[in-house]
This record gives sequence, C-alpha cells and structure tokens, in this order.
Amino acid sequence: MEKTMRFVGNSSTLPTSTVGHSKAAHRIFLLSPANLKGVRGQTLLNSETQSALGNRLRAGGASLAELFCHTSSLYFRGKLAYARHFAIPPVGLEGCYVITSSRGLMSPDAVVGIEAARALAVGAEVDVEDDGYRIPLRRDAAALEQALPTDCQIVLLGSVATDKYLMPLREVFGRRLFFPSAFMGLGDMSRGGILLRCVRANEELAYISAPSHRGKSKPDEKKYV
Repeated sequence: MEKTMRFVGNSSTLPTSTVGHSKAAHRIFLLSPANLKGVRGQTLLNSETQSALGNRLRAGGASLAELFCHTSSLYFRGKLAYARHFAIPPVGLEGCYVITSSRGLMSPDAVVGIEAARALAVGAEVDVEDDGYRIPLRRDAAALEQALPTDCQIVLLGSVATDKYLMPLREVFGRRLFFPSAFMGLGDMSRGGILLRCVRANEELAYISAPSHRGKSKPDEKKYV
C-alpha cells in the first residue's frame, strides 16, 4: 500500500442549520474508520472466501473507501458521501481524510492490497493509549494543521462519546475541530441515514465545537464509530 498525504500549500425534517457554517471559508472532514476485525471485514480478508472485492484486493488492490464501505455499509457510505458533497477544501488539500487504526490519516482513494488491508485489521487498536494508533494519527494531523489556512474548519464524522478520536485531534486542531450536533445520542446506522438524506436534499448539518474530554474508551468496545 502506497500512502499519499497531499498537503501542499496553505428529510422532511433534517436537523439542519447555518450555525457553524458561515464562519469558515473552508471545511475538511475526518472520517472514523470501519472495523475490519468484525465479521464482514474478516470474511472479506479470508483467503478462502471468494468475492469480487476480495479478489480485487488480492489481485492488485482496491480503494480504502471501497474496503470500508463494504465493511461498515450504511454508516461509512453516508460519511463518505456527505464529506465529498459538502467539503470546501483549501487549494492543494483533499476534502476528506480517513482515520485509520495504524496508518494515521489516509485518503479514501488510497489503494490498498490484501496484505495492507490485513495489517489495518490486525494492527493497533483505536485507543488513545495505543502508540501504534495515536502517534501516526497525531503526526498526520499535525502535518495537515500546518498546511491549513486560518479560515478552515475540521469536522469529525465519528463518535465523540470517548476520547479515542477527540483527544489526539483536539490536541492538534484545538478550537477549529467541530462535529455535527445531530450526531449526539444517535447510533451509527441512524447517523448514516441522516448523512445520506442530507446529501440528497443538499442540506448541510449544523456543527458545534468538539468537547475537550469525554473519557476513556470501554475495553470491550468493538465498533469504530
């Protein structure tokens, strides 16, 4: 897997609002990852299982977006569609990046092969106490921060219920880190549905400042949401 970080230069009742929109001339989204350790991910990566995507991974590779959309289904598909629809990236930067378990931030269009996909599945845990996860994420977040103009928001499309994303990202992005207020109290499937409806209706969600501390992830937490 060749990783590239292009940092050059500076519903009928959808919960929408202009709050948090007009203050930023640019907006980049960070997407939480799908869990490749789950049943769908392990079935896909099993060498004895034949599928179109699995065969492509083994033959030459597929995009990270395809891999995570297959594994997470509605939620990741919703996050990706929403981010690509509403991103306003500065010149030279991408509109969205995907948080990974051990490779920091990656473009959703990055091509991964079967071995790279397996490495993402068996590598570090998405936990702030795991150096294999935290250090690459902070490294890439810092590189992105250095390339941002002052008028750019970073919006996390992922869980804010624990510190697994909040702590490393808040340490780097500070007050420019936001998340959709509509995500509060919702499960991942509900979030995915809302995001897809927003894209169809061309109505953007309201964003609020990310909290500074939520608490440690539960040891038995299995989903990267």
